[in-house]
Amino acid sequence: MVSSTPEMLQGGLTREQIVPSRKRIKLPAWLEIAKPRLIPLLLATTLGGMALSEGWPLPSLRLACTLGGGALAAAAAGVLNCIWEQDLDGRMQRTSGRALPSGRLSPTAAFIGAISCTLAAAALLVSGVNCLAAGLSLLGLCSYVLLYTAILKPRTTQNIVIGGVAGAIPPLVGAAAASGHVGLSGWWLFSLVMLWTPAHFWALALLLRDDYRAVGIPMLPVVKGPVVTVRAISRYGWATVLLSGFGVWALPEGGLLYGLLLIPFNARLLQMVHQLGAAPENVDRAKGLFRWSIFYMFGICLLLVVSRLPMASNFDLQAWSLLQQMASGGQFI
Repeated sequence: MVSSTPEMLQGGLTREQIVPSRKRIKLPAWLEIAKPRLIPLLLATTLGGMALSEGWPLPSLRLACTLGGGALAAAAAGVLNCIWEQDLDGRMQRTSGRALPSGRLSPTAAFIGAISCTLAAAALLVSGVNCLAAGLSLLGLCSYVLLYTAILKPRTTQNIVIGGVAGAIPPLVGAAAASGHVGLSGWWLFSLVMLWTPAHFWALALLLRDDYRAVGIPMLPVVKGPVVTVRAISRYGWATVLLSGFGVWALPEGGLLYGLLLIPFNARLLQMVHQLGAAPENVDRAKGLFRWSIFYMFGICLLLVVSRLPMASNFDLQAWSLLQQMASGGQFI
């Protein structure tokens, strides 16, 4: 069991200690640089964007093309990120064993793989979905590699706040795939992911701040310390909770059921944010918030999909009818 003393946090943790599955699963070099562990959450938010559209549910072929193209674009972004940061990874203890800095894969082979994935993603999305979904997916790729990795990450503590746009684009892709355009509901989920990202990432950065400090990356915990970082996490956590409630109106139907099921998710998130705020140096609480934040976003997307089921619509109709009777002072039999 990992100690939760301040000394342990200051001494730094490896990703293997934070995400134990990394110790148990050794991926092939070509798959490792695609960062496959990040892709499921991106696809979940893509589904969330679809569920918010009047075009839900999508035909099976279009759904498969959207998710397949999104996965390929995300893989290409991960590979290009690894290529760009291979020298940086080689100087950090926790990343020196990655495929590129360790020499298990050549940069040329990785680049060819990234271009192949990008072209395959574009072809799949253009032919099987629409040009808007393809364009947005490629915009997400460029945002991650150029905006976040190349420009913001090495220069500002707000890198993840602005650069979080890359991870927030999949809901727009989902909305575009479902209806051919991006409505207000799609932009709501985009905004929610943007607000969720800093609290999620800074919880991880608290654990890995010594790694970032060693190579001069100005992450917020490195520059401002854990107390200021935890205050920022609290602000973004509260903003995430408040904005998540607007899903009641963003959904075409099933919003009331979504709102009710959302309550325990938000309560747990705020509880963990509060616990970390009371002990900013506690590694177990930072680790717990990081893990819960992942589950939280998966949960939001699941609630959006569940809220589009027929039973959710029936629940809403019955609940609103009951509320109207209560408001009018009606009698119940």
